[in-house]
Parts: sequence; structure tokens; C-alpha cells
Amino acid sequence: MNRKVSQSTLVFAWAPSFFCNALFSVIFGFSSAALAQQTKQIQKTPQGTQKVIIQSSGQRGLKDTAGNSNSKSNSLNPALFQRKDPDELILDSAGNLDYRVSQGCLRRNLNEDKLPANVGIDNRAFAEFFKNQTKTFFDRMRGECIPYAVAFGSRNRFDSLSIMNGPIQDANTEVWTFTPSAVGGFLVQQDYLRNESQNLSEIRMPLREVLYDPAKVNDKLPVELVWELNSIIKQIYPEENNSLENTNSVVRLIVDFGDRERWAQIWAVEILDPSNKEVFASAYWVERGDVPGGFFTGSGESLERSFWTNPLSYRRISRGVGSVRASSSKRPASTAPTAQAAPPKQRYRTHMGIDYAAPTGTPVFSVANGKVVHLGYSGAFGNLIVIEHPGNYHTYYAHLSNYNVELALGNEVRRGFEIGYVGSTGRSTGPHLHFELRKNGIYIDPYAAKTQLDLWSMRDNESGQLTREILLFGSPIQN
Repeated sequence: MNRKVSQSTLVFAWAPSFFCNALFSVIFGFSSAALAQQTKQIQKTPQGTQKVIIQSSGQRGLKDTAGNSNSKSNSLNPALFQRKDPDELILDSAGNLDYRVSQGCLRRNLNEDKLPANVGIDNRAFAEFFKNQTKTFFDRMRGECIPYAVAFGSRNRFDSLSIMNGPIQDANTEVWTFTPSAVGGFLVQQDYLRNESQNLSEIRMPLREVLYDPAKVNDKLPVELVWELNSIIKQIYPEENNSLENTNSVVRLIVDFGDRERWAQIWAVEILDPSNKEVFASAYWVERGDVPGGFFTGSGESLERSFWTNPLSYRRISRGVGSVRASSSKRPASTAPTAQAAPPKQRYRTHMGIDYAAPTGTPVFSVANGKVVHLGYSGAFGNLIVIEHPGNYHTYYAHLSNYNVELALGNEVRRGFEIGYVGSTGRSTGPHLHFELRKNGIYIDPYAAKTQLDLWSMRDNESGQLTREILLFGSPIQN
């Protein structure tokens, strides 16, 4: 079984080149102690082009930790059942709602050190830092343009800039990423490509197969990644061009197939035209420590809200959050004469959660990596699974007809792992999945327009990872 993604460095291979991490961080105007505090751990990086076909006989998104636990009870901590007023919830505001990314390949000229201004960065201090740090970088340029990806926050604040020494991916490729430092000044991270053993591979599949032929996708990906890929494609597929599936368009994936120490993981997805290399849409995985990682498009748009509200492949929302009629008790018969009986007052109760109508037996998937903290029958919930996620989040999956036989209390599960099956147990009027998302025991309506969680937006300290991965994982940016 696969364990969680480790923090060790991964490598990525393009056709003949592989990724090797080397970090050189500089803080402008600060001491080495401040530098040590600001140096970030190298994130996972790319590796070689190789078509891999894997026959998957079962899911590998499960880590069995139940055997290491002294507790055999499947009872649930009462704190997880808190029913607080949703109005008490203070939604995370740290997420940068105005985050945006642009990318391109800037034509070379004699003033290459003025690149920040040319891509829209209006920051004199950074312009000077960039000029001083890149004196040798441009001596190693290849090709006629400089690939870049730049990110901005609210009020056009500079968040990150990644540049590559030419639109050529080989053993001499360099990617430099610049980010503001939390203590002032700026950081630069230098990444190099050279021959290494591979952990990530490139896979290409016709778009038609991804959309309409799950069996062929299952032949090429671990089963727990199929649900994830399907969810990504549903979100990034350009609806205005719904004839793409009738062309030669392909889905290009960068995948880590994992091992006993790491989850399998999709790191990049592109829908592209192989003939002219035009990329119609793309998405990239950003790994995070304090909250679950997430997918973001090449323009910086988060895809996570949909993932966290999509526990079924087949789904139809039958009822959301709001008031529902409560069953009224019968009035006792009265023998006293009355002119006209007053109609009984209809009572309402608050319905927490989202109900997804689906046939009994429909598979239910974990919406994110986490740990099973409840597995068993629980009153009105019926057969219930509760998964705890980093950041004090919990997801609830209720009224299940059954559980995945591989699942046990204490297991760590990967996003996309099949945890159970739709049913009608507990207080239920018919087959459906009752799904809830809570933080710190407080129920959150994920469909509310004002709900914006730290799970669903790019935070300032993650921006450099996304722009770097756009250059490392994406197809070469054309001039």
C-alpha cells in the first residue's frame, strides 16, 4: 500500500533530460540567519518523457495504520459532531482572491535585465535585485526567446516570477524563480536539469479516450488517479470548443506513479493539439504542508472547490443546505365543538450538508488526502465515514450501503480512493449520499457564494511553486 507523499526530492524527465534540484536563495539586504529562516524546502520537480502502461488490479491510495493503534473502537469523537450556527464561521481570508498568472516567451534583446518591467512588474527594488542576480544567467541563454511565468496578487502586487534559459528542454536547462521574502527583500531559487533516475513520467492519451473510454485510461493510470483526472478534465475542458474530442487533441500528463513511501500523483495536465503544440487548457498540482495540496490552472484559477464538492463520479444534487419540512406530530382528537379548526403550523429544521441523489451501490470517493477517524453506524447518519484532513478539516459521507472492504479505522487514504457506496441507511428517504464539509467542527456550506477557504486559493508563499511548475511541467512555451 502507498504511504503519504514524502518530502524527499523527486525528479522529472523530459525526453532525454531529467530534473535535479539545486537551491541557491539570496535575500537582498538581510543576514544569513534571516536567509536560513526563509530558505524553503525544494518542491517536487519534473522528469523524463516515457510512455508508461500500468495494469492496475486494485487501488493503491490506502495506508493501513490501524495495526499500529491500540484502540479498536470505531466510535466518533463527539467534538466532530458539533452543530454550530454557520453564521459563527469566520471564513479564511488569507486566500488571495485576486491571484492571476500570465506566461509567454519574451523575445530576446540587448536589455534582458529589464525583463521584469516588460512582463508587468512595477517594483524598482526588485528590478535592481533581478539585474544583479541574472548577470550570468543570460550568458547561458539558448533560442530566440525567454520563457517566463509571472504571478500577481491583489492590487497588482508582484508574487513570483520564473524564467527559463530558452525554450529548450535538455540537460542544460535552468529555471530561476524569484519571490518576495517575508522579512523583506527577495529570494531566488535556481533549478537545473540533468540526467537522473526518474520518478515522474509523461503520458499522452487521445482526448476522446479520456472523455469516453475509461477502460483505456484505467490501463495507463493507477485507479485512484482516474477519478482525479476525470474531475480535472471536466473543469478545464474548454466548453466553447466542444468539438475538440473530434480532433487529434491529446491529454498530456506528468505523473508520479508513487511507491510504498509516496502517493501516486498527477502533477500536470494539458489538453493540447500535437500538430501545432497549442495548449487549450492546463492544470498543475501545488503541494502544501498545513492544508491539503491543490490543482490550479495555468492562469492561476483554483480547481479545488469542485474537488471538495465532488465525492461521486455520477451525481445529481437533490437538496442543499437550507430549511426542510420536519414531520409534525398528530394532534390529539378534540371533542369540544369548534367553529373551524386552525390549520397546523408547519415546522422546519435546518438541513446541514449536501445530498447527492444516486443509485444504491454508486461508488463514493474521498475528496482529499486524509485519515479515517470514524467508520461505522451513527444514528441518523446511518453507515458513516468521517475523514480528517490537514488544516482541521473533516468530510462526512453518510447513509452508505457499505464500505470498501480494504478500509479500516485509522487508515490514511488518498484523494480519489473509493471509500464506500451510496445507500439509504439511517434517517433517509431514499438512496443518496449525504456529504458534509466542516472546519474546527463548524459546518461549512461549500456551495455558498461567499465561502472561500484556504483550500481553494493560492497563497502568497505558494506562488513560486506554481510559476516554476508551469515552466518545468508544461509544454515548451512558444514564441
